Amino acid sequence: MGAAGFGALLLLLLLLLLRAAPCTGQLAGDTVFQPSFIHMSGPRVNSFFLGNSSGVNFSIILSPRDAETGKLQLANCSGSKRAGDWNLDVTPGVDTSKVTVSLSRTLELCLPNATECCPSPLCRVETLQVLACRGSVMLAQLLIQAEIFANSSFAGNVSENATIIPNQAFKPLGSCPCNLTAGACDVRCCCDLECTPDLQQLFSGSCFPGVFGGDVNPPYDQLCSSQSMEYTPEWFPFLCVQSSLDNTPFLGYFYHGSISTPKVPSFKIPLQTSPGKPFTGYREGDPVITEEDEYFTVPQQSMAGQCVGNAPVAYLHNFDVKCPTNLESYKEGLPHDVRINSGTADFIQQNVVYRAITDRGKFITESENLLAAEVLCQNVTFAEHYKFIWKDMNIEQVNVTVFRGSLCDGEILTQRFTVEFLSLNSTHGEELFENPGYQVGKPVKAANLNASDPLGSLNIWQPAGRGLCASATDRPVLFGVDSYSGCILEVDINEDCSFLRGNVTEKLNALVQATHIGKRDNSSYSDLNDWVEIIRLDPFSSNVSTGGLKGICPDIPANLNIRIIFAKVGAVQGIPLQEILAVQISYSTVLWQFQCGLGCRNTLSFLPITASVQFIEVPAQPPPPVTRYQKIYAEFDCNQNEVCWPQLLYPLTRFYTGEPYSQCLAKGLFLAFLVLLAAIMSNPWFSKLWNR
Repeated sequence: MGAAGFGALLLLLLLLLLRAAPCTGQLAGDTVFQPSFIHMSGPRVNSFFLGNSSGVNFSIILSPRDAETGKLQLANCSGSKRAGDWNLDVTPGVDTSKVTVSLSRTLELCLPNATECCPSPLCRVETLQVLACRGSVMLAQLLIQAEIFANSSFAGNVSENATIIPNQAFKPLGSCPCNLTAGACDVRCCCDLECTPDLQQLFSGSCFPGVFGGDVNPPYDQLCSSQSMEYTPEWFPFLCVQSSLDNTPFLGYFYHGSISTPKVPSFKIPLQTSPGKPFTGYREGDPVITEEDEYFTVPQQSMAGQCVGNAPVAYLHNFDVKCPTNLESYKEGLPHDVRINSGTADFIQQNVVYRAITDRGKFITESENLLAAEVLCQNVTFAEHYKFIWKDMNIEQVNVTVFRGSLCDGEILTQRFTVEFLSLNSTHGEELFENPGYQVGKPVKAANLNASDPLGSLNIWQPAGRGLCASATDRPVLFGVDSYSGCILEVDINEDCSFLRGNVTEKLNALVQATHIGKRDNSSYSDLNDWVEIIRLDPFSSNVSTGGLKGICPDIPANLNIRIIFAKVGAVQGIPLQEILAVQISYSTVLWQFQCGLGCRNTLSFLPITASVQFIEVPAQPPPPVTRYQKIYAEFDCNQNEVCWPQLLYPLTRFYTGEPYSQCLAKGLFLAFLVLLAAIMSNPWFSKLWNR
């Protein structure tokens, strides 16, 4: 036999030994439980018996510990498949049998005078042994340490007995409103009588406050013992109420007094239905109305960026939107034969022109490879362009251009809808600047008057792709449109804090390339009075040292706040003339801290930086100062003061229904007698007469 044959023989013997080798923790030819030790925290647990289970008897026993040594007592094969509240189920297999140990009692906390329940939150702490025996020989052993807590939720049967509701005029409806679960303790509900003292210690410092937490009769301001009033008047001790908290004014909230018919808001369009003129014309922002008194709708984008098919068209508001769709979800819009209310007594028919699409590639953004025999196509609308010709507050003409083409199954179509309002006095389709003020949706005019080129810009971000600042584009700030946008900046763990602050500030300042903002849309660059200077508030810096720590930087100016104050200073042909009065730019700082990922292998973290634009409308002129008469009358205004002097004699009137009128009149006359008697006794001549 050569060396090669001897090596092959050794390899064959090694493979045979490996095949016959037992598993880890298992002797050769023995059977074993896998796993052999289990820490049990629920009412059921499973293990597997590896080996032939033919002729094997399984049993479960409770294994008490020895009081002196602490060791488990020796087990024997004389047990059964039930021990106390524990059951043992075995599902035999070919070489593997499933062993299930389950608890047969409930895990609910004990209610008063209840049995078969858990007296404490830690319900069961026991040690179990599962034995596999063949005759009197023990083949394998499974050790289970059970440590089971009681359920915090209630899964029992709720009594169907009718609850007696007390009279809500004299007693609160619920003394513990936060007690929502019957037969169980509600977390943070300290008035729940079903919460044991041990459970209440877990949330004693976080109880629900107010009426929901059980304080259904809080002290009120008129109570003599109440000190909740910040400024107590000098007459308070004489007119305060001395009463127990059981007789509280809060009960009046539940009292069923006079019933008033609720005013249900109507969803109908608020139009006059007189046969003459439906209404006197459109104002800016009013929805365009059809002949059937319904909204004239064109698909538009919502605040969430999704397209809404039934969005009404607003008067003098232009828009240009793109909406993706496919053949399965395609829906036709409003029919073009619908007549539009011009704002007077007549109605306008749309002038519709249909055209065929010549270049489908501008609208089809995605196409799946399908077999020609399986493709289903349909003639659909690719684009719709609306032009409203207006004059004053009326619509004179509506021109519509519709582009249609073939859309096939598997293709994604980007539909385009545009609405443009043109004045009747416009020349060659260009709008004349009849209204010098800003209109909603128009870009805000910015200028850099300190440079040779005065053209400036006021923008916010328009993120794309992953939302990184490196790939984000910008778009102009639109007048009257509050905006909020941002992007994500990648920051290294070893980034210098001063460099990071400068980098973030530079990116935020790049959005505002201007020193002044135009008061009106037609502001002239040569007239300084047409512009307002931007008020800049530098970011706050506390110069706090991080002590050489990496990955943490305080006072990062991550938020740019743009506040634009405007007012309506007049109107041109019924359209408001809006001007910008002031612009302020400020920064909000944050604490940047490196976020460690899985295993902290990545040295890059992300810092979101944002820019917000807020338009604040103020009166064009300051309100007139309050006159002396108004100041004096304010003291007697019952809607602004707690003490209402004009209603001092209210209990003597017919409007008071708290008591019978005869009793109120008698008490009033008695009170008047006491006042008259006090006035007489305080007179000096009465004391002289009394001394005589």
